[in-house]
Amino acid sequence: MGFRDQTSARGGEGEWLTLGQAARFLGVAQSTIRKWSDQGRVPAFYTPGGHRRYRRADLQRFLERSGPGGSASTGPLILLVDDDERVRELVRVNLEFEGYTVREAGSAAEGLAAIDDARPDLILLDVMMPQVDGWEMLRQIQERHGVGAIPVVMFSGQVESGDVARERGAQGFVGKPFDLQQLIDQTKQVLPT
Repeated sequence: MGFRDQTSARGGEGEWLTLGQAARFLGVAQSTIRKWSDQGRVPAFYTPGGHRRYRRADLQRFLERSGPGGSASTGPLILLVDDDERVRELVRVNLEFEGYTVREAGSAAEGLAAIDDARPDLILLDVMMPQVDGWEMLRQIQERHGVGAIPVVMFSGQVESGDVARERGAQGFVGKPFDLQQLIDQTKQVLPT
């Protein structure tokens, strides 16, 4: 019996999605939904060829259990602001694996809008960004919410930025290119899961 026959035989339990479709539905990376299904957080069906299939109804229930805002994770909310999409994806996937909920922003303007939409528990902020850099975004966050009201960890390729970050009210600093484990450790120090 093929996969299509098996899904029909299950009594019309809903539409089945591929891994990529399910990841888009939840708004997460494919590696994240694979991890969640391996942990049993999201039910998955494995085809005879080893491919995962997800029932849309199961994914919808998972989103509803995750609470307001449609977040697919229930951990503390981190806002990651960096203009490099690859860096954001790498950091997001690893932080989600650690149990955090991660929102991404590709610029200071997107980041400030995201803060207005849902106040994060921590902001990971790149210093070097076009238009408005991380220092200016940090100043605007402090102006709107108060110094230290939202913890901020800065990251930059400029090593001397570490002292400057603390002087300007950031709770931490990680050099770039960063050791991913160092960034995760710094995040856990400021915001335990």
